Amino acid sequence: MMTLRVAAIDCGTNSIRLLIADIENGKLTDVVRTMVIVRLGEGVDKTGEFSQAALTRTFAAIDTYAALITQHKPELVRFVATSASRDVSNRDEFVAGIVARLGIEPDIISGDEEAALSFLGATADLLNFESAPNAPYLVIDIGGGSTEFVLGTTKPTAAISTNVGCVRMTERHLVSDPATPEQIAAATSDIDAAIDQAYLAVPIAEAKSLIGLAGSVTTVAALALGLAEYDSEAIHGSHISASEVHRVTQELLTMTRAQRATLGPMHEGRIDVIGSGALVLDRIMARTGLSEVVVSERDILDGIARALVSNPS
Repeated sequence: MMTLRVAAIDCGTNSIRLLIADIENGKLTDVVRTMVIVRLGEGVDKTGEFSQAALTRTFAAIDTYAALITQHKPELVRFVATSASRDVSNRDEFVAGIVARLGIEPDIISGDEEAALSFLGATADLLNFESAPNAPYLVIDIGGGSTEFVLGTTKPTAAISTNVGCVRMTERHLVSDPATPEQIAAATSDIDAAIDQAYLAVPIAEAKSLIGLAGSVTTVAALALGLAEYDSEAIHGSHISASEVHRVTQELLTMTRAQRATLGPMHEGRIDVIGSGALVLDRIMARTGLSEVVVSERDILDGIARALVSNPS
């Protein structure tokens, strides 16, 4: 099979990411993998629309990505937009800005498709893990505006997208510096309600392994591992116990913003929202009773790229 070069863009509530990769015989080799924190969903939970500042930040990142795509000449390109883009009142302005810069329309996907792409991206690489998790897998993708729960083995068998994420919970509840116990309790209540919803749609009790994706999970893992700086190779495939997740979460929730900013693995764009992202992970582990989370650096971005090869149209 010949090598196919593809480009995948994942535009979420908090970040926008680009992957240009060569795929041959199911093996994905990175050419470019980059991320910019644009906080596209900033204020959306309250206003129902993208702010002009958020659109400006996002379009600036896309200009950079357009130049990289021109440089590396992928044969297929897909732009996927997730949680924040589904219900905003000024979605047309967002779409027009993407078309003007990339010449393609963004696919504003459903929560179900988001879950399926996350599962594909995460599980395609599992055999490369030093200690492979046991199936069935519960894959959780904690984003800025939503969290996906996906159960499956070789493919998803049940999935749900819930409206809790690190940006949404921070803006809705964790507004003090540091958050107050009352704010943490309110966020916990929202997260637990989302987990209740997930249990109704997904047979979570069947899961033998928990696989966690996205920046909140990988940052918690980096802190639990005691890394001096963010190290994707050390994080990918790591096993983090529920007790370690809980410890890191409690520390993050009691820190000030300035204290979180001094942590070596902390990306600048996650400083404000990492406490709520960690809390989502901590509550999922507490409620499911799964003893550890297997952390994957492969996620929806990889799923988008792989799906381009299997479904090129």
